[in-house]
Amino acid sequence: MRPHIWERMLRFWEADRGLSILLPLLVIIVFILPVLLTPDSTGRLMANLAFSALLVAGAFTAAESRRVRFAVVAFTAAALLVRWTAAAVPSHALAIGREASTLAMLLLFALIVATRSYRPGPVTHHRIQGAIAVLLLLGLVWANAYELLHLIHPDAFSGAVGSAPGALTWIYYSFVTLTTMGYGDITPVHPIARSLAISEALTGQLYIAVTLARLMALYVSAGDNN
Repeated sequence: MRPHIWERMLRFWEADRGLSILLPLLVIIVFILPVLLTPDSTGRLMANLAFSALLVAGAFTAAESRRVRFAVVAFTAAALLVRWTAAAVPSHALAIGREASTLAMLLLFALIVATRSYRPGPVTHHRIQGAIAVLLLLGLVWANAYELLHLIHPDAFSGAVGSAPGALTWIYYSFVTLTTMGYGDITPVHPIARSLAISEALTGQLYIAVTLARLMALYVSAGDNN
């Protein structure tokens, strides 16, 4: 019975509808958690739970290839171990490891979801949701990169950063940069921070253009085949 259930789960994630699962989790992390969470132990616990759920869901997106799935699951387990070890035994080194491992996994998930969303085939609403999920994943990738840089170089940013900014601060700054809104309340001053901000702003603009072009090409191709 268990193998049968497992096979059904894999078939679900292999289909386009599996792309739609990541989007609600990303919406919760990006738009809802910043409103509800408080900067205390309870808030940090809820943030860790949300990111853990995102990592687990992202691991399932690699269900098409057995080798890739095995590698992704192994790296995801390692990232979860580092994250919860850092939560149980806070230390600067573990915090750096947490952000570095999460950054690597989110970048991998963004590549996997993008590959599945833009592969040949009809343009479905699941693929459109997958493309939106990629954009939100990219925002989280840079948010982790900013937090990692701040842990290594605390003076890399100036302005409304505070002495101990949390993940939600960097999520806010990342999406402000990704959309080129640029309120100016947080300013990159370190050369690496400036390079990251420039690359994110360019990625945000190019991604929208490339996504529209690719989805339109897939739509026209599917129409010609019909």
